[in-house]
Amino acid sequence: MKVVVAHNRYREAIPSGENVIVDTEIAQLRAAGVEVLPFQRSSDSIGELPAVQKALLPISPIYGGPAQRDLAELLADERPDVLHLHNPYPLLSPWVIRTAHAHGVPVIQTVHNYRQVCSSGLYFRDGHNCQDCRGKIVGWPAVKHRCYRGSAAQSALMATTLAVHRPTWRSVERYVALTDQIAAHLRDYGIPADHIVVKPNAYPDPGEPGPLGEGFLYGGRLSPEKGLELLLDAWQRHPDGTLGPLRIAGDGELRPLAEKAASERSDVTYLGILDRPQMAAERRAAAVVVAVPTWNDVLPTVILEAMADGRPVLGTAVGGLPYLIGEEAGWLVQPDPAALAAALPVARDEAAGLAKLARSRYLREFHPDVLTARLVDIYQEITANSDRTPR
Repeated sequence: MKVVVAHNRYREAIPSGENVIVDTEIAQLRAAGVEVLPFQRSSDSIGELPAVQKALLPISPIYGGPAQRDLAELLADERPDVLHLHNPYPLLSPWVIRTAHAHGVPVIQTVHNYRQVCSSGLYFRDGHNCQDCRGKIVGWPAVKHRCYRGSAAQSALMATTLAVHRPTWRSVERYVALTDQIAAHLRDYGIPADHIVVKPNAYPDPGEPGPLGEGFLYGGRLSPEKGLELLLDAWQRHPDGTLGPLRIAGDGELRPLAEKAASERSDVTYLGILDRPQMAAERRAAAVVVAVPTWNDVLPTVILEAMADGRPVLGTAVGGLPYLIGEEAGWLVQPDPAALAAALPVARDEAAGLAKLARSRYLREFHPDVLTARLVDIYQEITANSDRTPR
């Protein structure tokens, strides 16, 4: 089995669970005996592109000429069985699907967000959930609200891209939906149910967890939709020191809020940006991992990491979090400060009793031995039903 894994990497300065998942999945597939040919571009490279390519960047989400030429050469030389697409924006473009089909190669895509419809991919803007572009031929509300990178011009380009590539997306042989909610999103978009498989991401087994640590850990992008404001509002409803320590890791536009909380309370520490080993050490030092997005977050990697390490999760009942946490790996509350404030002491007191259950859920539902085999089965099903005729 030979598979091309196509992914436009997000900037490394901004923590990306999707980058981690793609790297992890490639390693897992290779360990399972699959020959993987990575076809990746990085948004970090945009500043180093030749002048001609920079001039063409505005149209790259629609076509991405250099990527198509390089991919066509790879497909002709290697003749892979499948192309597995993750994020195509901005340097790959959904046109890679057409390029693969032109060479008789079937395509699957793992859907990490809502980008088929929403220009930002989040269904979230201005501090609230938003589906204004849902059902529209062209997502003009995204242009009005500057949803893509805060720019009306770039939002217009992305809205146009989504309209142009509606037939492209519907030609994909199989979609991998990370949760049942993403599967529903795809069906609403017009994808037939028999073209969708629900398969969450796997996370490498870090080994048997050590003893439970102390307090709470929040780690992720410090942006409005990730819920830092919600957490700090709830935390401040308790006297200093009564909940144990809260450690906050990450960076983003809300960093000043984390720094302010750390300067005002002795039980809050802002850790800044941590690499993966440092984050793992902080997770082992905690009793509870906090994941409280206010948007319909699809499948936060931080929750997989927590369960693998036997740390229960205090999360908001939005997006894919109920699917991930289930009934045994933590606590789910509405994204409301009062509800979260009430749950914090409960999580503190019950963490020890849920630690083994969190680890068991990981082993049963999210271990690579379970999910990599399922992904290989998807590849084999697609190739068995493909006539490899160029379109």
